[in-house]
Amino acid sequence: MTPSEVLLWKNLKGKKLDGYKFLRQHPIFYQRNFTDLRFFVADFYCAEAKLVIELDGKIHDFQKQYDVWREEILKSKNLNVIQIKNDELKDQDSVIKKIKTALKSK
Repeated sequence: MTPSEVLLWKNLKGKKLDGYKFLRQHPIFYQRNFTDLRFFVADFYCAEAKLVIELDGKIHDFQKQYDVWREEILKSKNLNVIQIKNDELKDQDSVIKKIKTALKSK
């Protein structure tokens, strides 16, 4: 995990956030057949709320089209996706509030 993921994981692990269970580095399959599995690895995933949390570092400045495509696929699977920039983690309370809002809108 990246340092940002470690920081956020401290607030999510062990059902710390309103009793919701989050998984880290969880594969989300979007196409399966006998010879080919295609998937994204979500930074954090809550199955109960159908919520994917993606932390966006500098690399995402150079792959915007890929991120749009990935989000479209995830939404087509009825998953809610929130993106959090690494810089946002400086204000942990704000990030937790953003996640709680997404959890309530499930």
